[in-house]
Amino acid sequence: MGADAPGKGVAMDWVILVVAGVLEAVWATALGASDGLRRPVPTIIFGVAAVASLVGLGIALATLPTGVAYAVWTAIGASLTVGWGMWRGHEPVSLARILLILGIVACVVGLKVTA
Repeated sequence: MGADAPGKGVAMDWVILVVAGVLEAVWATALGASDGLRRPVPTIIFGVAAVASLVGLGIALATLPTGVAYAVWTAIGASLTVGWGMWRGHEPVSLARILLILGIVACVVGLKVTA
């Protein structure tokens, strides 16, 4: 189905997609904290967030174009994961890294605008 399918709740699917992208950052961060899936709490958080994130992406794909939706999902997840790591002091912070993250976001916005 395309993004123009009537009665499919396209606006709600964008909200679901954004939440799914945030959950991607949650599961990626939890996976990193799981010590190779050996720590139970981060491993459980990883599993729950990963399933919820993929389910949200799947729901959103009912009305949104796959390429754009996937790019938005991964950009949200990657940007938030790196940002969280920088904020926590686990990733180096530099102007170049911040500009590159903003570049990812700008490119995905460009994909959406031109879709």
